[in-house]
Amino acid sequence: MFRALMLTAAMSLVSAPALAGPDDPVPVTVRVLDPTGTPIPTATVRHPEERLRHPVNVETGEWSESVLYLESGKEIRFLKDQALELEISASGFENQTVRYVIRRRRNLIPVILQPMTVELGEDEDDVVIQFRRDKPIE
Repeated sequence: MFRALMLTAAMSLVSAPALAGPDDPVPVTVRVLDPTGTPIPTATVRHPEERLRHPVNVETGEWSESVLYLESGKEIRFLKDQALELEISASGFENQTVRYVIRRRRNLIPVILQPMTVELGEDEDDVVIQFRRDKPIE
């Protein structure tokens, strides 16, 4: 009798998985590929509210997270039905902003970055690509 009671108690602890509540963060995965379907190992993912860029896995081109922590101490939890905006960039490719509504599960966002094209004119010697933080020389 005691043995059957212990077995029943042990099974109730193991057999019932914890269900995710509405305030539990949901994992989101971003897969960054080039137009041929090859992962881009130098790609980074960034949320607009943070300065930190998150590198993707160099073999799979994927980045996965369910919570982001900002420098201010605030946390951004990825919740079901939340509209998420991410900026994806990689050297040699055009940057892309992705908007996605998070589902309860299977949140895989495939992102295909297009190669950066630079056309040289006849009178141009060097290509200068300015970034937002650069100031032009007067």
